[in-house]
Amino acid sequence: MSTAAQVFVAVAGVLHLVIFAMESLLIGRPQVWRRFLITSQADADTVRPWAVNQGFYNLFLALGALGGLVVGGERGEAVSLFACGCMVAAGVVLLATDRRMLRAAAIQAVPPLVALVLAAL
Repeated sequence: MSTAAQVFVAVAGVLHLVIFAMESLLIGRPQVWRRFLITSQADADTVRPWAVNQGFYNLFLALGALGGLVVGGERGEAVSLFACGCMVAAGVVLLATDRRMLRAAAIQAVPPLVALVLAAL
């Protein structure tokens, strides 16, 4: 995998670590839950169990992307690129679910998509 692709894998991994923190650790804060189109603390409290679960999915994707870079070689590359593919697919699902989430879907999906394209070249 090229250095450029590795950089975008790393960016995607770090972004998903941030998303994990927002969903699993910080979802109770108004400045965070508003980013997810939640309109009240009561609603944030209601969706918290789901958000925590979703956050851990993002943590595992981040660990796959970053761990694959650390392991290196063909196996590490395969794990990193699989994680990136899952990130792109999740971004597409997010956008398909709610068009208002275009910015969030782009943040989630563009860096891993770039990594996949660069790795394919």
